[in-house]
Amino acid sequence: MKLTRTAAAILVLIFSQACASSPGSADGDRERTVALLTRTADDWDKAIVRKDRAAIEANMAEDFRQIGGGGNVETKTSFVEGLMSPQLEIDPYAVEDFDVRLYGDVALLSGRTDMTGRYDGKPFTSHYRYIDVYVRRQGAWKVVSVQITKIAP
Repeated sequence: MKLTRTAAAILVLIFSQACASSPGSADGDRERTVALLTRTADDWDKAIVRKDRAAIEANMAEDFRQIGGGGNVETKTSFVEGLMSPQLEIDPYAVEDFDVRLYGDVALLSGRTDMTGRYDGKPFTSHYRYIDVYVRRQGAWKVVSVQITKIAP
């Protein structure tokens, strides 16, 4: 099959436009998703500190699980109830070494923090690394799993 010069030029133009626009749009989508997940994680941390049950639960999938630093497993219900305990006060905290890795509809958010507060009036400090697994379902990102690893003082 012989291509005319015009047909060949059109194919080259279409191919070059497709190649030029694909990486840019993919990069833009990735950047927007990373920015969205970064804001989501920050908002969730702030909701935890202020004990905003509705905001905490809105970020979580129904099948949420947390594996704590001691190997304990929490469900969405037990995790939220623990945060709502009147004995628990968490001070505002910052996340360091924050990173987002995307794998299609799955995102791994990780970081390190020094958390301080009081439990039953007694001060506590918890230094740990974590990884939060988010899944995009029906267009919305929800945290499905949290793994915490304590860092020795």
